[in-house]
Amino acid sequence: MNCILIDDESPALKLLEDNVRQIPYLNVVASIRSPMQLFDLIKAQQIDLLFLDIQMPGINGLELLRSLKQPPMVIMVTAYPEHALDGFNLDVVDYLVKPVQFSRFFKAVEKARELYQVRQVKPKPAQPENDHVFVNANYSLVKVRMQDITFIEGLKDYVRINIQDGKQVITRMGLKGVEEKLSSGRFMRIHKSYIISLEKIESVQKTQVIIAGTEIPIGEGYRHTLQAYVNGKNL
Repeated sequence: MNCILIDDESPALKLLEDNVRQIPYLNVVASIRSPMQLFDLIKAQQIDLLFLDIQMPGINGLELLRSLKQPPMVIMVTAYPEHALDGFNLDVVDYLVKPVQFSRFFKAVEKARELYQVRQVKPKPAQPENDHVFVNANYSLVKVRMQDITFIEGLKDYVRINIQDGKQVITRMGLKGVEEKLSSGRFMRIHKSYIISLEKIESVQKTQVIIAGTEIPIGEGYRHTLQAYVNGKNL
């Protein structure tokens, strides 16, 4: 991933450079002290990730981020914890408070890498989609219409498919097997134990999704994929 480091303090910038250079999949395009240099750099080539300080002369990091029409992914690295909410409202990948331990720094970079990989996946050519799926239940094959599914829950020994009007179909098929039968554009796995129908989402909160009045947890490893979907649907 191509990245730019921005901090007006030389010691902090040097430490940031040292951390970044320990991670082989990060390519440092520029390490700058003036935030105004960023605009020309972004125009010149593809930038995937910014490491951005907040308190800088002229324009602070949050103002800089708001001024970018199509900002790359951003990890804030700052001495000011009180701006964390503002940062997350701007969809930063992570917010690090100085001094930052390398283990915490690496965790933030890994989150950015996961999001980057999701964005690099090219959509498959459109294929005719079935409007239903058959699952083994009660010693027979039961037809379930895709449009009726609200969410699917993986339990210890079986899978529970929740359908509109509170109905359920229980099958011993594994959650992965059910997932492979579903239309990928209509469903999303948001937790190791849950698959949801995207069109049935009523609301999305920080740690859960509400569908048919049911609170469904969002797994940490699936959070950015769901957020990318939600951001694409925002008005």
